[in-house]
Amino acid sequence: MKASFLTKETILDVDVVDRGFPRLKAGDHVVIDQLVREGSKERIQKFEGDVIAMHRNGIATTFTVRKVTKDGFGVERIFPYYSPSVKDVHLVREGIVRRAKLFYLRDRTGKSARIKPKIIKGGAKKKTR
Repeated sequence: MKASFLTKETILDVDVVDRGFPRLKAGDHVVIDQLVREGSKERIQKFEGDVIAMHRNGIATTFTVRKVTKDGFGVERIFPYYSPSVKDVHLVREGIVRRAKLFYLRDRTGKSARIKPKIIKGGAKKKTR
């Protein structure tokens, strides 16, 4: 879905409808549910990885997610934020980073490619009577 193909009505529809996704930023570990059409069938495909870049462009906002396979190959996918094929985005954990774009992770392997997780204090408290 490119921004040049969108009409004014489509832009207004998307602005009115909130996606309900968490506010993403570089360093977050996410799971994306994407609708995949194969012939006449539809299914949900999950893609899990770290957000390495956010490209905020209004209706054409995209985010890049990178994951490393078991074989050590890096796979990156760019997801349009307002695409109807992106059904849901789950925030697994937030990361502590000092950059807006984490493209340097492409050159790193092993422990040096890790993103330090953000620890939220007082997260889950037990209910007491």
